[in-house]
Amino acid sequence: MKFIPIKTRRMMPPRDDLYDLLGTALPILREGDIIVITSKVLAIHQGRCVKMESRAEKDKLILREAERFIPRREVPNGNLFLTIKGSTLIPSSGIDESNGNGYLILWPKNPSRSAKEICRWLKRKFRLRHLAVIITDSHTIPLRYGVVGISIGFFGLEPFLDYRGKPDIFGRKLKYTRTNIVDALAAMAVLLMGEGREQVPIVILRGIQCIQFTNRPTHHALTISPEKDLYSPLLKEFRKRR
Repeated sequence: MKFIPIKTRRMMPPRDDLYDLLGTALPILREGDIIVITSKVLAIHQGRCVKMESRAEKDKLILREAERFIPRREVPNGNLFLTIKGSTLIPSSGIDESNGNGYLILWPKNPSRSAKEICRWLKRKFRLRHLAVIITDSHTIPLRYGVVGISIGFFGLEPFLDYRGKPDIFGRKLKYTRTNIVDALAAMAVLLMGEGREQVPIVILRGIQCIQFTNRPTHHALTISPEKDLYSPLLKEFRKRR
């Protein structure tokens, strides 16, 4: 198993060409590769960059982008909104100022659809049958300091390693366990991408044996509604956007 970080030129807000970046930065891809791309460069490609001068304007933008939220006044220190967007618990709707060159960078629209378009473009370019694309961002985990990578969209692979019905080491059949492959890979890739000046928006994952490639969309299989989630007693504190 190999994780290959790809250092690139800077993607320049408010808009730049991700396909140009991929075409010039990527080495020759192989069958079975998984390409992990940070959400920020996809957002810049889509022109999802906004000049904001005041905190009030930024707050309006956060609320507009959020699906559910807890306001600043109820969050410790009042520094951030706590939001849910794209079935992800993330501060401030994922809106970020870092590496924005004076712009706020929003989350990309329809990241799984974009992953599909990028995957098909790469398959044609490198004449491959088995390839997958994961779009990532970093988010926080309750009761832990620091950020960790998570997928916000993907295409080309089944997201689970399913253990249900299989025996454990003592022969007891497992009832619920499924390994979340996509987010496990996203966490390692985002670690290699870094959070500062690294300029590594792409990581190639190679030689991963447990992957089942597919040409059908599978991202909806990974997500669960707040009402059905194990953590629903906590998630019900979020307000729905009106």
